[in-house]
Amino acid sequence: MMRTLALLAACAALPTALVAQQLTGYSPQGAAAQRAAEAAAIARPDTARVRSLARALADRPHIAGTAAQARTRDLVIDALREAGLQTEVREYHVWLPHTVEYGVWRIAPNPKALDLREGPLPEDPTSVAYPEYPTVNGYSGTGDATGEVVYVNYGLIEDYAQLDSIGVSVRGKVAIARYGRSFRGIKAREAEKHGAVALLMYSDPADDGYVQGDVYPEGPFRNERGVQRGSVMNGAGDPSTPGYPSTAGATRIPLDQMPVPRIPVLPLSYGNAVELLKDVRGASIPRGWQGGLAFRYHVGPGPVRARVLVKSDSATAAIKPIWNTYGIIRGTDFPDEMVLVGAHRDAWSPGAQDNVSGTVSVVEAARAVAEQMKSGWRPRRTLVFATWDAEEWGLVGSSEYVEDDSLRLMRGAVAYLNQDGAAGGPNFGGGGTPTLRATLRDITKGIADPSGGGSVYDVWRARSRVAEGAEPAMGDPGGGSDFAGFYNHLGIPHSDWGFGGASGIYHSNFDSYTFMERFGDPGYRYHAAAARIGTAMMMRLANADVLPYDYVEFARTMRTYLAPIDRNLAAKGWPGSSAPLAAAIDRMERAAIAFAAARDQALQRGLSRAQQVATNASLLKVERAMTRPEGLRTRPWYRNLIYVADVDNGYGNMVFPSVNEAIRYGNAALIEQELADLVMRFDAATAAIESARVALTAR
Repeated sequence: MMRTLALLAACAALPTALVAQQLTGYSPQGAAAQRAAEAAAIARPDTARVRSLARALADRPHIAGTAAQARTRDLVIDALREAGLQTEVREYHVWLPHTVEYGVWRIAPNPKALDLREGPLPEDPTSVAYPEYPTVNGYSGTGDATGEVVYVNYGLIEDYAQLDSIGVSVRGKVAIARYGRSFRGIKAREAEKHGAVALLMYSDPADDGYVQGDVYPEGPFRNERGVQRGSVMNGAGDPSTPGYPSTAGATRIPLDQMPVPRIPVLPLSYGNAVELLKDVRGASIPRGWQGGLAFRYHVGPGPVRARVLVKSDSATAAIKPIWNTYGIIRGTDFPDEMVLVGAHRDAWSPGAQDNVSGTVSVVEAARAVAEQMKSGWRPRRTLVFATWDAEEWGLVGSSEYVEDDSLRLMRGAVAYLNQDGAAGGPNFGGGGTPTLRATLRDITKGIADPSGGGSVYDVWRARSRVAEGAEPAMGDPGGGSDFAGFYNHLGIPHSDWGFGGASGIYHSNFDSYTFMERFGDPGYRYHAAAARIGTAMMMRLANADVLPYDYVEFARTMRTYLAPIDRNLAAKGWPGSSAPLAAAIDRMERAAIAFAAARDQALQRGLSRAQQVATNASLLKVERAMTRPEGLRTRPWYRNLIYVADVDNGYGNMVFPSVNEAIRYGNAALIEQELADLVMRFDAATAAIESARVALTAR
């Protein structure tokens, strides 16, 4: 009785429109109770508690494979235990060489050793109290290389093509590229492929510095000493155990088979880049290559010569332990079905934004859900609140977990929700698979934006300036964060969200709580808002009678990707078209519309437990059907045929990658083969939707 009264009271506090509105996947009675429970739970995240944990986690640099990172493991586990959750720590032993010696010298003209450190700032106590982690790139090749300097713009494939067109080669040279427009691992791959003996990457002020605004500590942008660290591995997971977990006794492949550079690679500040670029002469730069430094850029080669040194502990201590943490609430009705939310816990620095903000969002959501359980609410499905280690090195911790638990995840994972950079400004953004976008939008309508301008959805929509009847754009799950193992590898539906803003401290030692409290989220209100969204998302997915996937939106989104295929085929004069794929998408949309109508009717009259089990079992097969066990031809680990990170960019998203990679590489016969394969997989997904519809009426 007390539980019923509490739910009715919470319902009374909700806007009438929200109470009246049904929830996708819930019966009318279940929707009212669920709305009430969510409303009570999202009031629980607390800015003071968030600030306390965020400061503790970000009080020093905590790089994967270090004692400081072990400390964050313990802080998170303690917080989850205090909240009343069952906890688990899972340890993996991964190939994670740390740089032990590094340097860059201008050896001609006017020899000079560059000071690569970011250095302390009196205004930022963390930078004074703790030594910074070396300004290095994870998984760099080792060596001691010397050569003339060649400026390669962003180091993109097309930049090297332009260099070829003007007769400039980087073979035997030290290439210097500015950060941006591509993942740094692709820049390293292309420099090595074109014969460079070393690669230096710097943050140009035109892209990431004073051209953008006032620099830290006066403003949020990168100062002349600021450096972007980061991994240069192209792949996901421990590179020494591809496709299987780095557990005790795991077989490891040799270094020459790993997707890591063989040449030394180091990052620079733009203050140090000046020392190498200002005296480069040679060829004039192509149009669009001028950066923001106060001199005219030239391509080279020379006359500037540089020496680049990188040594690591790969021969003595390459294998290091990493630790994933889990807070678990076991489901009452469907304990083998799991809803997971995760954030990476490691950083290249104190990591206040990247990714202490995500970590505290996950922990605070766990606490809010656990507190709500004291009021009588129970999750029907198992909830997992995870923090991942070594994401910054190449999604290592989450990928090892996915490889370790792949059978359980394939069988029962309902969704994976990701929190990466959850709070660093006032601007909301969301993304993930189209199947979960409607759920995320609905939840943001019920959560107040910290700006006071209405709900998160209201402010998001206003800032997006979308047309009447349209929705704010959402990002696609191409890659680059911990959802990759769940979605790109296994086909588990995924959603993410966060609040961002002006920032130039990405992977810098100045990603500190001082930066956060001056520029990112001074009151930790956006941290709490991200946790509120996570709380509601976990609860919504936990208790739905029928999983609230939206395959109508999925199909309609897929249709928008067809026109570029036909344009590319026509431009190349190749046979074939997207028409068979368009027809398969039409079949999916019709099945999805029929399923949605049948679901809503069935929920009005009530579903038995057996009907719910059978229906949801079929729904779990839909997006799994759009993966291919043998993976992409370019990258077998990536099995999903809908979205993946671009193989030649890394940060860019590629849709229908099996087809569009065949188009890129000019294989007309393969294009037709891949289109036919994709049609078959869409039809298998449609069959799963139809099976779910049938299960709604089975007795």
